[in-house]
Amino acid sequence: MDVHVKLDENGYIPDAFAKHADAAGLYAGTPTRSFPFEVTGVPEGTATLAVVFYDIDSIPVCGFPWIHWCACDIPASVTKFPEDASNQRFAGMVQGKNSSASRLVGSHDPLLTCRYNGPQPPDRDHTYTLRVYALDNAPQLREGFWLNELLHAMEGHVMGEAVAQLPARA
Repeated sequence: MDVHVKLDENGYIPDAFAKHADAAGLYAGTPTRSFPFEVTGVPEGTATLAVVFYDIDSIPVCGFPWIHWCACDIPASVTKFPEDASNQRFAGMVQGKNSSASRLVGSHDPLLTCRYNGPQPPDRDHTYTLRVYALDNAPQLREGFWLNELLHAMEGHVMGEAVAQLPARA
């Protein structure tokens, strides 16, 4: 299983989906337009896909990996994710909370906390991790779940996994 993301000419997540997005791609100063990607080689018998997008380079900045997006219950037949899939709630995906919902940030706006939050590296370029999981079931979590709930629900149900390391500029 593989996940494919088109980077810009400099090898970064395109500006439209990150810190340097134009005003149309921002909500409350945060980039919320998710980037397009494609998943190939989904194993036979997969029921749903789950997506997790996070930043481990945030650890020196805030003390923990920053969760930018998590979603599940995406039908396995959906392998091409269009631009802005998160805001469109594409394919009926159920989205979990990102780190903007943490007590350290304290946002209560679901348009920020239960959607894609694009990269905004504050100190230097960061490398972000996109993981797509092929599952033999549907976790059936409710909108606003936490990542740990998704990881627990996926235990024993992962049929395949694809990972992409995606740089974003500061």
